[in-house]
This record gives sequence, structure tokens and C-alpha cells, in this order.
Amino acid sequence: MLIEVKVPQLSESVSEATLVSWHKKEGDAVSRDENLIDIETDKVVLETPAPADGVLVKIVKADGENVTSGDLIAQIDTEAKAPAGTKRVEAVQAVAAPAPALAMATGGAPSPAARKILEEKGVAAGDVSGTGRGGRVTKEDAVAAQPRAAAPAAAAVPTGDRAEERVPMTRLRARIAERLIQSKNENAILTTFNEVNMAPVMALRKQYGDKFEKAHGVRLGFMGFFVKAAVTALKRYPIINASVDGNDIVYHGYIDIGIAVGSPRGLVVPILRDADQMSIADIEKKIAEFGQKAKDGKLSLEELTGGTFSISNGGVFGSMLSTPIINPPQSAILGIHATKDRPVVENGQIVIRPINYLALSYDHRIIDGREAVLGLVAMKEALEDPARLILDV
Repeated sequence: MLIEVKVPQLSESVSEATLVSWHKKEGDAVSRDENLIDIETDKVVLETPAPADGVLVKIVKADGENVTSGDLIAQIDTEAKAPAGTKRVEAVQAVAAPAPALAMATGGAPSPAARKILEEKGVAAGDVSGTGRGGRVTKEDAVAAQPRAAAPAAAAVPTGDRAEERVPMTRLRARIAERLIQSKNENAILTTFNEVNMAPVMALRKQYGDKFEKAHGVRLGFMGFFVKAAVTALKRYPIINASVDGNDIVYHGYIDIGIAVGSPRGLVVPILRDADQMSIADIEKKIAEFGQKAKDGKLSLEELTGGTFSISNGGVFGSMLSTPIINPPQSAILGIHATKDRPVVENGQIVIRPINYLALSYDHRIIDGREAVLGLVAMKEALEDPARLILDV
């Protein structure tokens, strides 16, 4: 009996996807729920499990082809048996074989997830010792791999010409580029800045950090405070949490905050649903979960869809100041930066304080400067007096 393998249902915001890499070839035996191929959308990489036991008798769509929801990509014969020692036919080999630069010198080829990570790092799979079955390079191997030291230009380019390499954007990177241009062209973006004395928050973390971790099983970081401070401002000035739909302003009766997270595939923004109803412990746990899922490529479409406001933390990379770009259809985004000791004036005296520069970019079409500035001031006041975050005042 022939069973069809189809592209799983994609979300409404995803029009098409790309087949990344088949794990099986024609003639291979497959088991029910075994991942047959990775499918990359502009948000996540989806696994496509086999719907039944049998033999993969036909691959309809090859690696690199674009597909949409419900497209037929393969067929499985549930009554056939794979002959012992079956070899890949040349036609399939030409389509599904990994790129020569990623071919293993010893052991098996890298997994699709590992291949993408190695490509991002510019590391050849042959330079990585695989710990998987048969020497296969796993995702963990790829994450731990370090690029070789740069070779002298003369060795890299024997002809003496200046080298160039053309690499197609991943679907995620192309989507990021598209959305950034959309945001720039459609929004009237302004950015307002303020500085925050982080000493009170740092003192609170020092005093209760160990007890917090023992009680909740997660470290007491800074992001929980930043999220709670943002919630304080969004409650006080709902227009910052609103969005534009044509000629309408949509006020959201909930606060879903996107947290920008780096991943091997690029920047992703998972959503803290109902952030206004979360405790600092809930927030820290969820952010830690998002970070691990982003690293493993396991974030779901649902976790990456929606959001009414975003926070971008360039401080983890050492950024002092930036002007973050709004993530449409949202109307504002908070940029936080590295906390550094800086000289400031207090009561006529120059003192040293741990200062963080906050940047709030907003869509001036619906948010006036008054609301933007006061919203950022509300965040500053909450962070400089953390009791406000607990008392909700």
C-alpha cells in the first residue's frame, strides 16, 4: 500500500518553505515517526516524520526545492521490504548528497542541523570529529566546533587575487532582511534614550540571587527586571503596546513581549505570552527555555508568532548604545545595553554608578513623543526602585 508523505500544515504567516536535507534515500526502510527530512521556513526548521513503517519508494521533491502546505514530497510502500545492502541510485545521489565542502573525511556526513551550524560558522565537516553513530557529526559537535585560524591570504588564494565567496541567504536571513526593510519603509521610526542606575537591581540580585535560584531552579538575571519594567510602562501607556492596521489603531488587552534571542540560524524572537501575568521567576524560566530551544533549533512556529512589544538586549554582546528597529506590526521596541560603571552627578557630586543606556524606538504615526518619553521614564523609575515591580506601583 502506498502512503503519501506531505508537507505539514504551515502557519498562516508562512507562505512557503524549503526542503533542507533528506535523511533517507529511495529504497531505504523507514519507521513510523522517524524524521525523513527537515523543512525550513522563515521562522523554524520543521521535522517531517514518516507516517508509517515501510520503504521510501519515491522522493517527489528534492533538497532545496520550495514547497507549501500539503505538497506531496514522497511515497512510502508499507508492504515492501528494503533489499539488504541497497545502494543509492546515481540520480538520487546527485540530488541528496551533501556539498563536497561538508563531506566527512572520516565517519558519516553531518546531520542537517549540524550542517547548517557548520555552514554558519564556516567550518568544514571534515575538520570536526563526530560523536554520533558511525562518526556522524551531531548538532552538539557542530555547536562545540571552532573555526580554524585564518590562513594567510597567499595560501587561501594561490593566484594572488582577492577572494570572494557568494553564499545564498538562508530563508530565515532573507525573511529578516525583508521585515527590516518593511519596518523602515512603513514606520515613522524615532528613538528616545535614557540612562538607568542599575545599582538597586544589582544589590537585589546580590542579596537574593542564591535563595532565588534554590527556590525556583533558575538564575536571577537582569531580563526579568527589564520585562517587568516594560510591563509597568505598557500598562500605564497602552498606546506603546498598540499596533497599526490600515487606518485603525489596535489596542491589545494583553501584553505579549518578544525577546530577541540569537541562534545558529540567526536572530529569532520568541514570545512571552501574557507577560503582565508572569512573575520574575516565570519570566526567567521561560527565557532560559527559549535560549535552549533556539540553540537546539526546537522553537515552534507558535512560540515565534505574534507579540505586541519587543526587547532586544545588545548588552550581552557589549553594545553601549543602539537604535533598535521595530518588529512589525508592533509599534515599539526597547533596546537594552551593557551596564558599565560611569561618572554621574548626584546631589552636586560626581559619583560612579553602574549605568545602562535604554533606547525606545517607536512608530511616531501613533505614538507621540510625550508617551514614548514618559514610557521610558516609567521603565527607568521601576528599575531604579525595584520595589515598584513587586508592588505594581
